[in-house]
Amino acid sequence: MKSKGIFILGADAYEDIFGQALRDEAARLIDIYAPPQTPESVKENPSVLRDADVIISGWGGPAIDEEFLAAAPNLKAVFYGAGTIKNVVTEAFWDRGIVITSAYAANAVPVAEYALSQILFCLKRGWRYALTIKRDGKYPPRESVPGVYGSIVGIISLGMIGRGVCKLLEPFDVKIIAYDPFATPETAAELNVELCGLDEVFRRADVVSLHTPWLKETEGMITGAHFSAMKPNASFINTARGAIVREDEMIEVLRRRSDLTAVLDVTFPEPPDHGSPLYTLDNVILTPHIAGAMGHECRRMGEYAIEDLRRWLNGEPLKWRITREKAAIMA
Repeated sequence: MKSKGIFILGADAYEDIFGQALRDEAARLIDIYAPPQTPESVKENPSVLRDADVIISGWGGPAIDEEFLAAAPNLKAVFYGAGTIKNVVTEAFWDRGIVITSAYAANAVPVAEYALSQILFCLKRGWRYALTIKRDGKYPPRESVPGVYGSIVGIISLGMIGRGVCKLLEPFDVKIIAYDPFATPETAAELNVELCGLDEVFRRADVVSLHTPWLKETEGMITGAHFSAMKPNASFINTARGAIVREDEMIEVLRRRSDLTAVLDVTFPEPPDHGSPLYTLDNVILTPHIAGAMGHECRRMGEYAIEDLRRWLNGEPLKWRITREKAAIMA
């Protein structure tokens, strides 16, 4: 007899993450016994959960708390086609011993690709030239730029995304230095990076790319002193979380150091408060949290979820399972 399953996630995310081919594959693997649900529809009709062995979810998924679990007595596994599960799991969920997987690794791919694009562009000082031309209506004089060949790229944290950026940089003639207190010499050798201290990364790198998870321990980790220590014409890229940076201190340095460039896909708060200098500083580039999966990229997350569903049904080890311990150290 097939396991019974149901899709529960945000209405907009359903089509983005789980296209028709993936929905057909899910229906082949398990009995999808009800139409796709949202957290709101489940709250209105919790009886729809009664038969669920499996939930397939993603962005906008439900908080699986005691009330939810009481309505889902047969729930054994959740396959989450998105990144962080922090808004889905609860202590009651972990206590029930339910399996959960996450497609965080799929979401890491476009983030690494975005970071690569900005690293290469910043090494040409592309943003500075483009914005100066737009502002002044003419081409500026040529300035000193690092360029790609022989430049130093600093990576902060060698998690899934940081490692992905290092791999994408392999074809380019750059030296990579990295700060990660948990990285081993073996990891450094595999990635061909030089491990060094956080202060040293900011001091030596032509461009610094931040990939640290947002944890209590990492809040405010990047300070004004780090920006002050950067080389002339250096750049900083943040695709991690804004709260990791002491933004007031960063802004103060960027006001003084017009030679520096900051590319911020994330801020804290997000978006920045109305009137924030981040909107008007000439050397700050803001993008609205677009580094992660968008458009067709979202289907990769759905594929990861369905692949682990297939493994679970076959009794095989799950590739992307998240434990309570692992969840505690993830963004």
